[in-house]
Amino acid sequence: MKIVAWIVFASLIFVLLGFCFYLLCGKILFNFVFGKKNIKKQFKKKDFAKKVEEYKIDTCWWDKQQIEDVFIKSDELKLHGVFIDNSSNKTVILVHGFGWDYHQMQPYAKMFKQRNFNVLAIDLRAHGQSEGKCLGFGFLEKEDMKKWVEYVNSRILDGKILLFGVSMGAAVVCMSAGEDLKNVVAIISDCAYDNADRQIEYILKKNKIPFRKLIKKHLYSFAKHVYDFDVTQADVVGQVGLSTVPILYIHSMQDDYVPVENLNNLYNATDAHLRDKFVAEEGGHALSYSTMGALYEKKVFDFLKQRTPIFLK
Repeated sequence: MKIVAWIVFASLIFVLLGFCFYLLCGKILFNFVFGKKNIKKQFKKKDFAKKVEEYKIDTCWWDKQQIEDVFIKSDELKLHGVFIDNSSNKTVILVHGFGWDYHQMQPYAKMFKQRNFNVLAIDLRAHGQSEGKCLGFGFLEKEDMKKWVEYVNSRILDGKILLFGVSMGAAVVCMSAGEDLKNVVAIISDCAYDNADRQIEYILKKNKIPFRKLIKKHLYSFAKHVYDFDVTQADVVGQVGLSTVPILYIHSMQDDYVPVENLNNLYNATDAHLRDKFVAEEGGHALSYSTMGALYEKKVFDFLKQRTPIFLK
């Protein structure tokens, strides 16, 4: 009997240790991929400072503007954004990429402000000053976007809204393309991935991470059981096929983080009457504007002029 008791006890300890290992590894992986992003810590890193320089981001620019901190509630989360009121009937909602906050969108905010747009630059859930422990690679954020659009509509009656995103932010606005968003008349996507699951697989493979399948399976299982989030639902291609507004896809040929093939897949999935694209010959991931400059702006505003003339009135 003692031997049996010891075997049962050892088995319970083994199961308990295994469960603790599952939770520990899952938490570490989850925090790295899906967890809350602290932009202040990021700014202290040398490689992050280099990105700020490459992207030509003037983080102090925001301090020189008359910005208003705004907050909304979505899925019981308090989400943050900054609003620049340009006394206009046209508003752009700017959406940053993975690991950033609204500061990343400074060059685009300046570009649209100079053309008499109101600017709403948001912090995605689990980023910046927005609440949330789990980001959703576009699937969860498309519900948040509904609330941001409602906010703009409540503030500016009968106005027109443009959604503009970079990297994961581009995936968010593309995911929103399949939703019925009042007064949203166009979407601009700069270097979006076409599917979150494939993008994660690509990054793991690109960085030569060993045991990729096991790591991904463990990560997805943890996210599903602990946070009830299934990353495979973040299928951007499926959403753009439902779009009823025109979409401009922008991507760099030299993007080795989200390859240009993603643009092709998104473009091909979009209604032929609602799609345009601009493939930049220079610049890496999210660097098309900082490298192409005036040509980038021309492509953006030619698209708006041709597709939504009211934006330039």
